[in-house]
Amino acid sequence: MIPDTAPHTAPIAVLVAVPDTVPDSVPDTALATVPDSVSGTAPATAPVEAPVAVPDSARDTARDTIPVARLLDLTGRRVLVTGASRGIGAGIARRLAEAGASVVVHYGTGAMAAQDLADQIGGTVLRQDLSRPGAGAALIAAALAGGPLDGLVNNAGLQPVGAFATLTEAEVALLWAVNVAAPFALTQGFGAHRAGAGGGAVVNIASIEGLQPASWHAHYTQTKAALIMQTRNAALELGAQGTRVNAVSPGLVDTGGLAAAWPDGVARWQARAPLRRLGAPDDIADAVLFLLSDGARWITGANLVVDGGVLAQNTW
Repeated sequence: MIPDTAPHTAPIAVLVAVPDTVPDSVPDTALATVPDSVSGTAPATAPVEAPVAVPDSARDTARDTIPVARLLDLTGRRVLVTGASRGIGAGIARRLAEAGASVVVHYGTGAMAAQDLADQIGGTVLRQDLSRPGAGAALIAAALAGGPLDGLVNNAGLQPVGAFATLTEAEVALLWAVNVAAPFALTQGFGAHRAGAGGGAVVNIASIEGLQPASWHAHYTQTKAALIMQTRNAALELGAQGTRVNAVSPGLVDTGGLAAAWPDGVARWQARAPLRRLGAPDDIADAVLFLLSDGARWITGANLVVDGGVLAQNTW
């Protein structure tokens, strides 16, 4: 919710000196309001923010030339992937492990599948019901108890269906808890963990339904739209410490048996998508790998749409 305390006309401000060590009570942009008597001479441009120190680790990544062969190499990095026992999450975990990452496989249900996957890729397993209050903070704490994290993939989510007219507050609240509140707490904890060393990357799995409405998905679409904006806000505030935050918005992905379960929907998709096929978990996993890698070292606050082009439609 947005507080209605913001003035209709922003005060005119000038930059003042900021000490090397800024107390917690001082915002990143230190400004002094200009009295009304001199407001007529103030420039119309926006105030300039005080420079923020960038950790050496983040600066080095930007400065060094990285060989092409190493751009997607995650060797030595540890990444938590939520909702990784099956589907897109499992595909992401496998791909990151192939790139050299040590993967923490989170699951809410599907203990055997999660353990099997972890055994296959040499990862570890954590269980947490992300619908519960405080679950996101508990999960990031448990992951960090096993060692430092270099990456976080917020993949876990719910996607039930229901008509707008009949959805209950409880149904909407459940999706907000899992699809929005849990990623928020996980990203917040990850950002605090990376604050000292700098660097690190977060990828949120959003959806093209965060950009385009869909019948019977009113509660789902609003959470994915919120997750996309959460991504941008986190990128804005964590960027000064060198931590990047991006999103991937998948289209329709076949995680097994979709064509048999929903033949008419699949046919409509294939007819509309310029690339004429459904997505596969690897399509999403490769996008996530890129955004976690040094290949995306100057990308933050972005939402990478991976949908076979289905949103690229004529508008009339």
